[in-house]
Amino acid sequence: MTSGQEAALRGLHDRHATELWRFAMRLTRDPQTAEDVVQEALLRAWRDPELTNRSEAASRAWLYTVVRHLVVDRWRSAAVRHETAVDEVGERAVTDRTAEVLDRWLVTDALGLLSRQHREVIAAAYYEGRSVADIAGRLGIPEGTVKSRLHYGLRSLRLALQEKGVTAP
Repeated sequence: MTSGQEAALRGLHDRHATELWRFAMRLTRDPQTAEDVVQEALLRAWRDPELTNRSEAASRAWLYTVVRHLVVDRWRSAAVRHETAVDEVGERAVTDRTAEVLDRWLVTDALGLLSRQHREVIAAAYYEGRSVADIAGRLGIPEGTVKSRLHYGLRSLRLALQEKGVTAP
């Protein structure tokens, strides 16, 4: 760089640095960030040998454009958005179980509307995981009766849930 270009760039700095800092300050609202942006813009001007050949108005417009682009780039950067890279994905987030709790509440209410015999076989089969033969042996009734109570109990349960506004998927 020649001494004439260096003098022109110093003059550019002296004439525009304060105004550029104010402009960057309005955009960023952070003095340190505004200073960093102006410094980067002037460094780019230093690297651009054609800037000294432009008119004063063109040089000024170029500097303001560079400052604006640098601020936009900072806003878009991951560091500003507080994003960080990780090597491993952490544990999965705990899902909201509100729907599950509400479903259980609805089923419990609907089961309360069934007869004792129907509720008894449904609870044994679906909540305790017992087989038809096991339920029949525990209750002292034939297996066919267990199957019948399960069938009609589930049908009544479905109707009770429909009355509560639950629809089949």
